[in-house]
Amino acid sequence: MTPTQHLRDQAAQDWQAATTHAFTDALAAGTLPPERMAGYLQQDYLFVEGFVRLLASAVAHAPTLADAVPGAQFLGLICGPENTYFLRAFDALDIPQARDAAPETRAFQALMDEARRSGRYETMLAVLVVAEWVYLDWASPVEARAAELPFWLGEWITLHAGPGFAGVVAYLRGQLDAVWADLDATARDEVRDTFARAVALERAFFDAAWAGFDVAR
Repeated sequence: MTPTQHLRDQAAQDWQAATTHAFTDALAAGTLPPERMAGYLQQDYLFVEGFVRLLASAVAHAPTLADAVPGAQFLGLICGPENTYFLRAFDALDIPQARDAAPETRAFQALMDEARRSGRYETMLAVLVVAEWVYLDWASPVEARAAELPFWLGEWITLHAGPGFAGVVAYLRGQLDAVWADLDATARDEVRDTFARAVALERAFFDAAWAGFDVAR
């Protein structure tokens, strides 16, 4: 078992809940009300700035150029196609960008900021791995449905599935797996805690999205 598999298994209950959620089931089935998706996307877009800063910091802390390049390339995807998707979806759903973060959003923003400020590569990776691996796990099984859905549903699936995105997750996991061997017991405990907190916050965010975020107008 790899270290990242071990970390996932330690958070199995929240992981299962986050990756087989009623919200994503309805999204993939095309039955998610536009208002629910609108609120979700407004809140999710509030993560982008903090995520970019965290990923950029991880790139800066990578041991070698070879370790850094895939992360830098992923930065381009987040700042390019994914950012453009959000803006197109906002137009299609006739909503603005939100300014006010919900409590669940603020909690994950705070964790990303904490990981970035830690200066610890393994801590940054723990949050990044969760953020992307959770999405790969829920989106991959429903990828074939994406073409049948409105783009603001279907493209959200395809952005988080397929060989390209699976490669990103494999890269992030591989980086965390590689540094694990050199961590002492205290550092490993800190990574376990950060990983588990991130998974719990992902679950809480989906729970709140299913209940319905207030949509900014």
